[in-house]
Amino acid sequence: MPQFTAHTLALTDDEYDTVDASGSNSRFDAYLATNAGRLHEDGAPLRPLDFAHAVWRIATSPVMSPGYVRIRPDLAALTLVTTGDYQDQPALRIDIPLRHRVLTRRPATLLGDWERDPWSSSNEWAAPIEPGLRRPALLLTATLLLPVPEHVLAAPSVARPGPAMTREAKQVLRALVQHANANAHMVADLVGGDR
Repeated sequence: MPQFTAHTLALTDDEYDTVDASGSNSRFDAYLATNAGRLHEDGAPLRPLDFAHAVWRIATSPVMSPGYVRIRPDLAALTLVTTGDYQDQPALRIDIPLRHRVLTRRPATLLGDWERDPWSSSNEWAAPIEPGLRRPALLLTATLLLPVPEHVLAAPSVARPGPAMTREAKQVLRALVQHANANAHMVADLVGGDR
């Protein structure tokens, strides 16, 4: 299984997708078939942005668990959103829990902070969890919006799930993951060595 690093915010896991497929060549292919109604507009292929939104939702948890696209556990979320006056500008939204030590001025009262998930399988990329409420807590989260260039998105050539759509969906997902990872340095700048 591919591993997360400081340069990896998300990854696609083709090995798990094919090895753990039941009755199909691909788990993701089966999930596309199950969600076929989201993948066309009155029988016509979706526009590139709509296709990207649909396949991102299907490929990530909670729809697929574990997802074909895996998000680094220390991030609160990595989603595809639309922004702008007409809600037509795609962006990756990355929500990053931050510890109090990033503040230049901290509250005088000792407040609870994000805690590491004790059940996390990763020491370095452990998921942050809310603290037990023994005292008030201040939980900081930064939201980073990364514009997605038009060339990253592509229209599907078909309106129904099958080998062609699975191939095209995986290409779009890999391009989005690559775009996120190319900007991982921005997340590293926010968290520093604080993980």
